[in-house]
Amino acid sequence: MAKYRKLGRTSDQRRALLKNQVTALIYRGKIVTTEAKAKEVQKIAEGIIALAVKEKDNFETVKVTAKVARKDKDGKRVKEVVDGKKVTVYDEVEKEIKKDMPSRLHARRQMLKTLVPVTEVPTEKAGQKKATKEIDLVAKLFDEVAPKYASRNGGYTRIIKIGQRKGDGAMEVVLELV
Repeated sequence: MAKYRKLGRTSDQRRALLKNQVTALIYRGKIVTTEAKAKEVQKIAEGIIALAVKEKDNFETVKVTAKVARKDKDGKRVKEVVDGKKVTVYDEVEKEIKKDMPSRLHARRQMLKTLVPVTEVPTEKAGQKKATKEIDLVAKLFDEVAPKYASRNGGYTRIIKIGQRKGDGAMEVVLELV
């Protein structure tokens, strides 16, 4: 007997489907899908959230000096002429960054194996590549989701049945973060 549902797909299609649905669940907070898919997605999502809860405080803050390009009021880099060449002007800035401990870094990489990159496009600037921004779901898991569930021992998601689908009669459910 299999330890997972095959969902009527080949292994690579199934893996892609589950990755996309787990990513959508974490990004949006809830998804509508069939009962069988929801149960598989729930297993994966619970594991990822448990990993985030376990490793949420496992980092140290470090002060770093970095060179940052000076920018004008329009957000463009300031350039100076040095020896007949245009050169960008840099300022040194001190920043505090989070440095992951080895176990948190491993957890981050485990999460990245399962999650798919998400690009957010604002509706008013649709079609413009500059307006898009990459969403860091792992950071969202560590910074927003994990503190919310720190006091829980599992059970981070819930499945609510909403009835049968009209086309094929499959049971549809809402899978949501509690």
